[in-house]
Amino acid sequence: MAAPFLPPIAMNALPSSYSFASAPQALLDALAARFDARQLSTALAVREQHGRDEGSISAPPPAAVVFAESTQDVQDTVRLAARHGVPVIAYGAGSSLEGHLLAVRGGISLDVSRMNAVLAIDADDLTVTVQPGITRKQLNEAVRHTGLFFPIDPGADASIGGMAATRASGTNAVRYGTMRDNVLALQVVTASGETIRTGTRARKSSAGYDLTRLMVGSEGTLGIFTEVTLRLYPLPEAVSAAVCSFPSIEAAVRTVIQTIQLGVPIARVELIDANSVRLVNAHSQLTLREEPMLLMEFHGSPAGVQEQAEAVQQIAQDWCGNAFEWATTPEERTRLWTARHNAYFAAVQSRPGCKAISTDTCVPISRLADCLLDSVAEADASGIPYFLVGHVGDGNFHFGYLIDPRQPAERETAEQLNRQLVARALALGGTCTGEHGVGIHKMDFLLDEAGAAAVAMMRAIKQALDPQGILNPGKIFAL
Repeated sequence: MAAPFLPPIAMNALPSSYSFASAPQALLDALAARFDARQLSTALAVREQHGRDEGSISAPPPAAVVFAESTQDVQDTVRLAARHGVPVIAYGAGSSLEGHLLAVRGGISLDVSRMNAVLAIDADDLTVTVQPGITRKQLNEAVRHTGLFFPIDPGADASIGGMAATRASGTNAVRYGTMRDNVLALQVVTASGETIRTGTRARKSSAGYDLTRLMVGSEGTLGIFTEVTLRLYPLPEAVSAAVCSFPSIEAAVRTVIQTIQLGVPIARVELIDANSVRLVNAHSQLTLREEPMLLMEFHGSPAGVQEQAEAVQQIAQDWCGNAFEWATTPEERTRLWTARHNAYFAAVQSRPGCKAISTDTCVPISRLADCLLDSVAEADASGIPYFLVGHVGDGNFHFGYLIDPRQPAERETAEQLNRQLVARALALGGTCTGEHGVGIHKMDFLLDEAGAAAVAMMRAIKQALDPQGILNPGKIFAL
């Protein structure tokens, strides 16, 4: 069962200070004694699958993969790893973008995807408790019969545990908030292998430190989730979607800003630039106007939805929005939102062999146009192909720079664009990442955003809760 030692391969954009060591044979033997071949693998193909995410950074694979099926499995894996001082990296769906899953210091990948049960649905209290490996689509299928749904939609069919770990949000965040707002309680396995519970199903509490909020967004560096309790929402009585094209990105963004400032309770509002619309049309066989476009959705009563839509339509007309088209049937709405969610894949497939340097920032809504327009101008001047989409109702947007991985100059150009974008967002009172998380790729920006004293406090928390540094080390900040 021994995993061969694999020296570090070229790690694009990884700090040179990272060290890598194979797991000791004694640990692999102990894991083999605890888990059978169905739950433990050292096969290279399995390890490589668990040693990469959807991002562009490369690192060696983990030494082994454990497929956990219970909280006890998670506890035993962490305890054995802690005994040997070996890292443990939690793995859900593998859809993260900033290097969260990479075994940059070696270790064991702990796959929780088999822990995908719904443990309790409390429809009267609008809550559900699930295991971390369930995906958002599986969850919504499981609760559909109750007339409730879970609204957080990051695009990918991510696992709930991973979404909580990265404080994900997505297309519905403008109305329903992010994972920070929708995780009520957690069961967490700590770095010592103990199990703790944080929070309750009550809607509020002032009892002690808010450990739930501490864990949500910690990216697997403080604990591994084994149960997650979430808020649910009633399925809206009426849903309507619309697309509207604009002569410029600025006109589209100004429409969004005015909509939010007027208090229109829009559920979703997505910006897709003209280039991305072209890519989506080719990929999804659509015929959308290849201009900057807003894709919007309205939730509520039939009268409320109509009122919201008419208000936004009037605002859009004031900014020269045209071709305001409705998608009222579920099939039409699904087709449009599927195309939006496939924008990343449409872009990557448009340049065979490319890698996407994907980045996101978030700024106060009033500064969105300033940040976007300057960033678009820089991207256009660079000559690097790119796509632009955004959950612009809350000031969050994404650039994806499509580079040839064989051309170091293209990677450096894309990284420079990323640095300029983040610096601009921070100068405007925003953040270096609205929903992707820090991982590896955004580590250098955390100090700029939070300041040395705040980062030192984060390090102190990490040291207190994980003194050996075995939980997903090398993420958020280097120790």
